[in-house]
Amino acid sequence: MLLAIDVGNTNIVIGLYKEDDKLGSWRIRTNEDVTADELWVVLKNLMFWQGLETKGINGVIIACVVPPLKAALEELSQFFLGISPLFVGPGIRTGMPIRYDNPREVGADRIVNAVAAYEKYHRELIAVDFGTATTFDYINASGEYEGGSIAPGVKISAEALFHNASKLFRVELTAPSRVIAKDTASAIQSGIVFGYAALVDGILSRMFDELKSRPKVVATGGLARVISAHTKLVEDVEDDLTMDGLKILYKRNLPAKKKQ
Repeated sequence: MLLAIDVGNTNIVIGLYKEDDKLGSWRIRTNEDVTADELWVVLKNLMFWQGLETKGINGVIIACVVPPLKAALEELSQFFLGISPLFVGPGIRTGMPIRYDNPREVGADRIVNAVAAYEKYHRELIAVDFGTATTFDYINASGEYEGGSIAPGVKISAEALFHNASKLFRVELTAPSRVIAKDTASAIQSGIVFGYAALVDGILSRMFDELKSRPKVVATGGLARVISAHTKLVEDVEDDLTMDGLKILYKRNLPAKKKQ
């Protein structure tokens, strides 16, 4: 079984796979100070409640954008599972040329998404990820990563609003029935949801103009379905895009790893 771990700034997403079959998936809060022992207890318990055992795990791949967590994740894999983990980063075989001025600057999650999206569609495309940051990554028709754009994420922008405007309050991040709202909660929802939908369409439109082409647009991430439903340019939502990318990258690096 393959254990795939995507460590973001807000959440850690964990997936367990046997070949292409998903056996389980979980989302936990990112904590930079968590220890390998704590991660092990959480993993064991999450798997136990779904009738799964850790002893069947024989491969681990990790995409991590939180450097302080790398040591704990490596210890989790090596000490508790007896496996040397594969980290997504410099030196890994991605099968995708990175046309960035400094390829080492590209976040692991962005590369994973790009690989998964191109593997599925095999065409020029833009992957939009609604995470802690909202990222836009362009992959050309030849399957080369060209770069993209980064905007503040929906949730951290909303939190900044709540923290800095004393009379405003947290609301559920769903779309209201009207843009011109009649109450404060709906007005906040309108600004956040419809405002971000406009941001996404605005950046995508500028990318199309710059490229002089119309790439396919695929979205992923926690709020992808909420925001994308109100955009004009996002075509598909792929909830498991990052996990799919981790599985693909693990298979591409199998010659350097023990086989499943």
